[in-house]
Amino acid sequence: MTTDLWEPGLLAVVGLLAGAVNAVAGGGSMISFPVLVAMGVPPVTANVTNSVAALPGYLGGSLGYRAELKGQGRQVRTFALVSIPGAIGGALTLLAVSDEVFRAVVPWLVLASAVMLAAQPRVAALAARHGARSSRIGLLSAQFVVAFYGGFFVAGLGIVMLAMLGVFLTDTTHRLNALKSVLSLIVGSVSALAFVALTPVAWGPALLLAVTGLVGGRLGVSAARRISPSALRRGVAVWGVGVAIALEVSLYVS
Repeated sequence: MTTDLWEPGLLAVVGLLAGAVNAVAGGGSMISFPVLVAMGVPPVTANVTNSVAALPGYLGGSLGYRAELKGQGRQVRTFALVSIPGAIGGALTLLAVSDEVFRAVVPWLVLASAVMLAAQPRVAALAARHGARSSRIGLLSAQFVVAFYGGFFVAGLGIVMLAMLGVFLTDTTHRLNALKSVLSLIVGSVSALAFVALTPVAWGPALLLAVTGLVGGRLGVSAARRISPSALRRGVAVWGVGVAIALEVSLYVS
């Protein structure tokens, strides 16, 4: 990784943006991940670093949504029971694959996240017509899969989780966002502990992204209350498609 003087400043700005986007609608790591890779961090290490760095942003978002989390304690505890093993499974799977394999699948994971977020309202309406919202087993199974995804690839975790919650739960966007923030914090904490114990982390970028991500997370909650949910969803989805294309192109020029 290069040590140019401009990199800390760029990472600080990226951390603020990523923390804010994570708090608003998820997908902040789709900003920081490609920047880390562009700076020369190997893809798996960049993902691990992203996972560690995202935690303060998730914490900031959860604190900012304290009002919207009221009455959701039981739901959080239930989801945690499937999120923890899912995150562990995803983290261990990541550590078992090579950089080449991971880099090949990453663009498709990002693209799938963006498409899922864009399609979430229609999928939720379809699920409601077919009774999927009442399926507790389906809900918990979906959360396990999302947690596995988050342990394997942190970028897009909030997007995938928000889309899943919107399909199965009937609630306001802000309350779903609050639930997403807490569950992302749980998944991120579990996978980060596994990574710190088992694999190298680029600690310099991780710490800088973490500090600025915490500030961005708190600011993002304030912004989320003033922005149309549909506009947020479209904006993050478009960004995700752009990142997926850029990552795929980079496979052929590197």
